[in-house]
Amino acid sequence: MKKLLLILSAFAVVTVIGGRLLRAQQANSQLRSKFDAFDSNKDGVLTSSEVPSKLFASLDLDNDGRVPPKEALQAVRKMGEGATNESPAASKEPGPLPPAIRKPGEMGIGRLVEDVTMTDLEGKSLKMSALAKKGKGLVVAYTSATCPVSKRYLPVLVRLADDLARQGIALVLVNPLASDSAEQIRAQLGNLKSSSTVPYIRDTSYQLSRALEATTTTEVFFIDSTRTLVYRGALDDQYGVNYSLDAPRQRYLQEAIRDHLAGRMPLIAATEAPGCELDVPTAAKSLPATAITYHQHVSRILQQNCVECHHDGGMAPFSLDEPTEVIDRAKTILRVVSDGTMPPWFADEETAKKHNIAYSNDRSLSKADRESLVTWLRSTDKPLGPLSDAPVPLSFDSSGWTHGAPDLVVGFAKPQRVKAEGKMPYANVTVETGITEDKWLQGYQILPGAKEVVHHALVFVIDPAKGRVENFREQDGFFAAYVPGGGTERLPAGFAKKLPAGARLRFQMHYTPNGTATDDLTRIGFYFATQPPVNEVHVASVVNTRFAIPAGVANHEVIAQRSIPSDVHVMSFLPHMHVRGKAFRYEVDAAEGTRTLLDIPRYDFNWQLQYNLSQPLLLKKGTKLRGIAHYDNSSANPANPDPSKIVKWGPQTEDEMMIGYITYYLPL
Repeated sequence: MKKLLLILSAFAVVTVIGGRLLRAQQANSQLRSKFDAFDSNKDGVLTSSEVPSKLFASLDLDNDGRVPPKEALQAVRKMGEGATNESPAASKEPGPLPPAIRKPGEMGIGRLVEDVTMTDLEGKSLKMSALAKKGKGLVVAYTSATCPVSKRYLPVLVRLADDLARQGIALVLVNPLASDSAEQIRAQLGNLKSSSTVPYIRDTSYQLSRALEATTTTEVFFIDSTRTLVYRGALDDQYGVNYSLDAPRQRYLQEAIRDHLAGRMPLIAATEAPGCELDVPTAAKSLPATAITYHQHVSRILQQNCVECHHDGGMAPFSLDEPTEVIDRAKTILRVVSDGTMPPWFADEETAKKHNIAYSNDRSLSKADRESLVTWLRSTDKPLGPLSDAPVPLSFDSSGWTHGAPDLVVGFAKPQRVKAEGKMPYANVTVETGITEDKWLQGYQILPGAKEVVHHALVFVIDPAKGRVENFREQDGFFAAYVPGGGTERLPAGFAKKLPAGARLRFQMHYTPNGTATDDLTRIGFYFATQPPVNEVHVASVVNTRFAIPAGVANHEVIAQRSIPSDVHVMSFLPHMHVRGKAFRYEVDAAEGTRTLLDIPRYDFNWQLQYNLSQPLLLKKGTKLRGIAHYDNSSANPANPDPSKIVKWGPQTEDEMMIGYITYYLPL
């Protein structure tokens, strides 16, 4: 009880985290998060059935059996007044890292799941297709009567069944451990109550586990009504092998289901699932070329990796969500997949593995998907297969806003004219935001008016409080970015960027004429944070503006370095060069030697990609961070506008830049 009170009181008093003060407003935000976690029926009021009895007695100040948010805040403040000097220490240690995000293609996301027949604890046979087709899908949740992490999660899963049922989604629990006896399982289930009947499957033959390639006793799988695997991984980030949180910070499964029911791909489709590892015996697999069909295999690969851009109204020049469109472009697809141009992803995989680096937005094809796709594209008949094997089509909002209507939209006051042919210099457009108070942003989306000619855009904030009315420098860091394949950002809860009062925005637009003259009215939509943030997100860079690339040189190196001024958590990287850019690498000096954080051996100006780390990387104060760029100023570079020219820093495409952007966060 004392420990609970001390932990809760820390949310109402000034708390020390890493030597920085959390103000009471932020503490209140965290308290509200705790309140929402306890409020299982989401009615905005806590009752004794939702909160441990001793804690509820301390919160219920008026003894009426109900605790609304205001009363909870008053109670916790009262606890804080009597807290000992030990209470801030509860927040000195950083929280556990969340489950690592995995590459969807390598985790089977988008594949058709085998129609397995399962047997429940009572001996009843259940077919996966029947369960999935009853409503809008099926959640398969692994569990165990003996694994400690599974045992902590079982009550959460049983409560989740009611919520899933309201959404038309079934839930089954799966125990693959023969060593867990039926008596142990029944004893564990006897203490749990749910208004929904949850089948409990004994998968001791591993038929289902092999079909799903299950890895741990806490892994959950969301399978839609067509037996397409939509999400797999952790239920949330509340429990792990050696940690427990009072409440989850991220609910991966529920967020994936929400995205799917809204007709979009989940933001996070695969994570690791901390629990007790499974040793599932493998079965020999063979997949003859003739067994690869469009509906069962190819359409799913394309949907997971290509259709986000290649759909009607998308930023890509043609659609790839119908078989006729794919067959018509089979040779083109084969070429760009074989040479690695598509899907666009240029981080070197072997270097990342060597230095234990993973990226949450890795869009490269898995080896299995690449082989299946190439085999089908090279086949003479390109079989379609039965339509019943097809996945549910993705739907795209005609408004263009990926995450719904923004809280604030600002854009160009007048159209930017884009000519039909040739090349254009960067256009710089200043936009008024009209905001009169500071705003915290949890996300944004840049929406070009003419997607077909907008190559990329960087947005910079002109802050009147800093006395910079018209001046801005690319090397100081951008505020928002639109690149091929990505123009939106959604930050996790508790993270935000600050848009200051009176701010103006400077859009740096790179237009690529496509044969038809047009006008562009680009807009940016902002999504405000619903609660005061705990961490502020910034963008900085390693930059070198003093270089001269000799004429005709095919591999000229430019290095930039900076010392990290304080402990920071790095979230992503975005290297920026122009058409002579050849390669870029980020690295740091560590105790064990030089560590490469991102290696792009083949830089492509046409794809200004951001590389998001699966988990934030802590760089300690004093760490030396380097960016190493290589340029090809020779005639062998087909994009080189003039190999005879000595090239220096400049704003236009025929000039060059050397910027290694870094997104990071600091606690407030």
